[in-house]
Amino acid sequence: MFVKVYQYHIQPEKEDEYLKIQERASEIYSRYVDAETFYFQSSGDKSKWMEITKYKSEAEYQRSIGLINEEEEIQELFEELQALLVSGKEEITEENFIERIF
Repeated sequence: MFVKVYQYHIQPEKEDEYLKIQERASEIYSRYVDAETFYFQSSGDKSKWMEITKYKSEAEYQRSIGLINEEEEIQELFEELQALLVSGKEEITEENFIERIF
């Protein structure tokens, strides 16, 4: 299993807009790849969010992400998401993980 983790800060008053963007993005992703995404809001800092998406493999992710990024709507949604980020904390961090079973 391959996992992508994103962290970012959303303006708290823009939470509903954020969730609508994520819903629309999930619809696009589902056309190209079988993935499961979870969204977490920090209990200590209401602006901080973590997005975790699980894919079958890194190869499956790589195969699908190129197609997804060609979608004009996904580019528009990313711009909308960036507009919701907290000023001074505009960075979106991204990390990759691979499941290890013992």
